[in-house]
Amino acid sequence: MADLSERRTSPEARPAFKCIALLLQGGGALGAYQAGVYQGLSEAKVYPDWVAGISIGAVNAAIIAGNSPEVRVAKLRSFWEQITSTSSWRLWNELTPHVAKGAGARDLFNQMSAMRTLMGGVSGFFSPRLPPPWFQSQGSLAATSYYNTKPLKTTLERLIDFDRINAKEIRLSAGAVNVTTGNFVYFDNTTHKLKPEHILASGALPPGFPAVEIDGEHYWDGGLVSNTPLQWVLEYGPRQDTLAFQVDLWSARGKFPKNITDVATRQKEILFSSRTRENTDQFKHTQRIRHAVAQMLAQLPRQAAEDQQVKSLRSFVDEKVYNIVHLIYRSKIYEHDSKDYEFSRLSMEEHWKAGYDDTVHTLRHPEIFRHLTNTDGVATFDLNPGLSVGDTRERKRREAK
Repeated sequence: MADLSERRTSPEARPAFKCIALLLQGGGALGAYQAGVYQGLSEAKVYPDWVAGISIGAVNAAIIAGNSPEVRVAKLRSFWEQITSTSSWRLWNELTPHVAKGAGARDLFNQMSAMRTLMGGVSGFFSPRLPPPWFQSQGSLAATSYYNTKPLKTTLERLIDFDRINAKEIRLSAGAVNVTTGNFVYFDNTTHKLKPEHILASGALPPGFPAVEIDGEHYWDGGLVSNTPLQWVLEYGPRQDTLAFQVDLWSARGKFPKNITDVATRQKEILFSSRTRENTDQFKHTQRIRHAVAQMLAQLPRQAAEDQQVKSLRSFVDEKVYNIVHLIYRSKIYEHDSKDYEFSRLSMEEHWKAGYDDTVHTLRHPEIFRHLTNTDGVATFDLNPGLSVGDTRERKRREAK
């Protein structure tokens, strides 16, 4: 991996933002990309003040918030090695001599690895229900899911210090949805005493995983409503100068499908990408209005400024600055609709390295750390080295606005 030593700074030289936020999307096995991103940030001493996640993003966020900075990467590594299969290395070595090496062989390997997950579960994460849900007592949680997630609870308790999380050294938010009301909620250590159940709830994707009961209510994976915590942090958090690293595991942009497998893959990408760029553009528009109104109010005569309606506007406006840095995983040609439950060690290492390399590349651009001088109050950055031509054109179009 590339050396980040040239990016390292002392704590006194942290980016000049009130808040550094790390926002982690859901995406199952693809979440190792987020761990690689955090390693890159950690080596550059860019430590988040607020981590927010959904599903596997909530798990990674809890590991970060629930450990001291010097051991976070090791704890993330422990988690991802726990839940990925080393037997896949043997499978890959046995497979490649019999088929042409390249994307075709890797495609076959990934399909076999994903099938192994479906049949046998994942160590330290989830295990198949025996007997299956059709033979469980109606009305029980066992009758509503294919897998048992008790192993994940044990893993979280081993790797995460929840006392540290609830001491609020770092703000932690995990998104989930109430099963009976359909309301989207965030479990946040500024408003809740967080436990393993809150993290489990954020990742309880049906019908694979059972709902999680918290205070008499049942919750499912927050990705059913919104798979990214971007809006929560930018619009519902305190208004403050913010440097946000938005880490997406699903790209909203993709090619038109050529076959039924491509259709399933593209469907997942659209469903779980949460339209991050669209939400960012909407926030930029809102922030532009806030800035304009703030400047208008500043020019009012004193008598008009005391008007009650004018005073009500002041609660809406601000001139805060937001730098939003997108880090988006780009799938390989051999990854299809099973990529979020393909838990081989081989794929995990690739995802981790991709996140690390993308972060190293992005942090070499000093403009992401600079405060804006434009009237928007929002700057967005898509600096992944793997950007497609279409993505590059879109980035230039957005920067020109």
